[in-house]
Amino acid sequence: MLIQHDESSRALIFYPFQEHTFSRWRLSYEQYTLTEAFTPFRFRIQYLMLMKYALPSMLLFFLAACQTNINPYQSQAIHTSMMDSDQWSEYWYAGEAEISVYEGDQTRYSERHPGKAVLIFVTEDFLTDEQVKNESGQQENSASVLKTNLALDFTTGIYDYNIMNSVFTPIDQRKHPNTLKITTSVQDWCGQSFVQLNHKGNKYQVQLLSYFEKEGDANYKVENRVTEDELLNRIRLNPNTLPTGKFEIIPGTIFSLLKHVPLEPVTVEATQGKYSGRDMHGANLQQYVLQFDSFDRTLAFIYEAEFPHAIVGWKDAYPSVVSGEKLTTVYRRVSTIKSPYWSKHDLEHMPLRAEIGLD
Repeated sequence: MLIQHDESSRALIFYPFQEHTFSRWRLSYEQYTLTEAFTPFRFRIQYLMLMKYALPSMLLFFLAACQTNINPYQSQAIHTSMMDSDQWSEYWYAGEAEISVYEGDQTRYSERHPGKAVLIFVTEDFLTDEQVKNESGQQENSASVLKTNLALDFTTGIYDYNIMNSVFTPIDQRKHPNTLKITTSVQDWCGQSFVQLNHKGNKYQVQLLSYFEKEGDANYKVENRVTEDELLNRIRLNPNTLPTGKFEIIPGTIFSLLKHVPLEPVTVEATQGKYSGRDMHGANLQQYVLQFDSFDRTLAFIYEAEFPHAIVGWKDAYPSVVSGEKLTTVYRRVSTIKSPYWSKHDLEHMPLRAEIGLD
């Protein structure tokens, strides 16, 4: 909107959008004094249509300027279906899962403990209304999703932690732009906790079941935002669509359960670029880094630039609950295979674990 002062007619001319706009409204004025410091003017409405058209246009202009982009994915070119790519389909629809094994150090109790992670990516049909795997073969309310299964195990002293995280992100972003479901369970010798997020009605419905008094059992809703849990899927789908700059994100469910913090949107600043470190192995490595001011936390995912954008590792640095010292969790890839693992469940298949570094 342009506002110009026309001296010849002693009027203010309001242009709702641009100068070539056909409609315009004129205001005449009479001068009067409000204070000794200022000499504003008393406006007399020359045309009553001003109230009907000009002011609403001004209001819409300022509202648009102040609007917050709550879902950065929607503002980027992600509405191209991955299913349209032959390369993508040949890799992900071959009837196999991609299985990668990682080794590293997990921060817990002011120390870094040896850990091992298995990251599984696989496509499957998913019922969007019930938000469960489509095992009946029905076509209605079914979508192809990329599923992440992350199994994370580490030992603290005498006892173990066993963590499982699953994320279901639709492949056709034109129809389903949001991750539909996230589940995470954390077990240690003290107890266990479980959290599930379901995307419904443009919000996430959260169900929390926890052993710990501070969390307990809870059901609540969270505004629709980018989720930390889905970022690995987003990298595999197309890393060029990752949001950068400042935006709001729902913290990761593993981080939330281990740190006992609520799943509420927080502001992050994300950057993306070449990875220059020498502690990860792969070709043409890139990194996606998120800085969480709320937690003094820095999270980085390192991946290969070329398709299929393999995840070669990640780093997660934040202060210890016990000592306050900032420590970094690091996991590095040691092997990757593609396999229909669900058919390899017999004793004769046990040697495969050693081949990929699990035993």
